[in-house]
Amino acid sequence: MSLNAHQWLNALAFVWFLGLWGGYTLYANWRGRDTACLASVLHLYRVDWMRRLLLRDNRIADASVIGNLERNASFFASSTLIILAGILTLLGSTDRAVSVLADLPLVHPVSKGMSELKLLCLAVVFVYTFFTFSWCMRQYNFAAILIGSAPMIAERHVTELERKAFAERAARVISMAANQFNLGLRAYYFGLATLAWFLNPWCFMLVTAGVVLVLYRREFHSSVLQVMVYTPTPAVEPPKEKVE
Repeated sequence: MSLNAHQWLNALAFVWFLGLWGGYTLYANWRGRDTACLASVLHLYRVDWMRRLLLRDNRIADASVIGNLERNASFFASSTLIILAGILTLLGSTDRAVSVLADLPLVHPVSKGMSELKLLCLAVVFVYTFFTFSWCMRQYNFAAILIGSAPMIAERHVTELERKAFAERAARVISMAANQFNLGLRAYYFGLATLAWFLNPWCFMLVTAGVVLVLYRREFHSSVLQVMVYTPTPAVEPPKEKVE
């Protein structure tokens, strides 16, 4: 059975969506290797965090920070399950949803089968999101174990090289967990862009491109990144010599 023009347009919009999502993910990973971005700068702060952790015996505050980060991922994972439940419920009443959307402006009329296919694509996006956040939670658990195994100050047999290696390793694990959290948030952005597909394919492609621009600006050119990269230090005037 041949595809009509509208079906080809929907297929093009879906390929555009996958291409921009996957392409931006690859670009962000490649660009972040030698360019200041939120991921690379925050990793340096995590290394400093782990080095300072080794200078104190009380690590309760550090464990609390890891716990808060894990709870953030847990919140999004739970929210994703609720969204998936809503999408699956909507699949059972596609006819009613199509009739409601038909009265909105800019909406292209679509068949029930096409609407169900769009909902399934949206469900797949959030299934991926759930797996991403759940893996993020596990990695934060690993980071908590690493913090618990951090050498104490009084352990004189631990060399400075071993302490430095531990700080790098622990910071790397936390950064890997944060990267999964970032991928999950990114999936939320693109999942919200998928909602524009129910209006028409052109709107879907436009919103997807807009999401990429927003992500690029926030990760590579945001104000908070500029503050973290460079924080001006007020000049301290030298003490004046006392004239006798």
